[in-house]
Amino acid sequence: MTADGKIEVLVADDHFIVRSGLVAVIQAEPDLRVVAQAADGAQAVECYARHRPDVALLDLRMPVKNGNEAIELIRAEFPAARILVLTAYSGDEDIHRALQAGACGYVLKSSSGEGLITAIRAVAAGERWVPRDVATRLAVRSTYEALTQREIDVLKEIAKGRANKEIAQALAISEHTVKDHLKNILAKLHVAARTEAVTAAVQRGIIEL
Repeated sequence: MTADGKIEVLVADDHFIVRSGLVAVIQAEPDLRVVAQAADGAQAVECYARHRPDVALLDLRMPVKNGNEAIELIRAEFPAARILVLTAYSGDEDIHRALQAGACGYVLKSSSGEGLITAIRAVAAGERWVPRDVATRLAVRSTYEALTQREIDVLKEIAKGRANKEIAQALAISEHTVKDHLKNILAKLHVAARTEAVTAAVQRGIIEL
């Protein structure tokens, strides 16, 4: 916090209009000040190091480096950094990865501006901010068994529309092994078909299309 009592904020979002809107909402508050803006994850890391804001507000899906990569890099150099994720992605895996990377809070873009401002102030004060809707989605994760990295690799190939033989060639494994992985994927995601598996994985944030 600065000498005049204002909380300094870094805003990182690759969409100019969204970023501009966020800046306007934050600047309208008497106790908040936007000190830097970033259009990608790499810029966010650079801006944080240069300005050392009280709170870094980051989107998850950004070019060059995504939000989680930026969080990890910032926290590696500045362990006490207070980072708040603001994103449209509500999958339980998205939330889990962001918090594991070091985010102090997670807010959905569908929330109100008032909710965002409250979250910024809470994170600046050293609190952890996980609203009820986010906590509920995160709790869902405990009902699923985690996929292995190889199962995720197979799932990504399935999402490309590839048949088992093509997946086997792409991953340098046998077709029988692909079938075993697929069986495990369906069971872990609680679905019955390949297309359902892809849909569920995208919704939960396990893979991106």
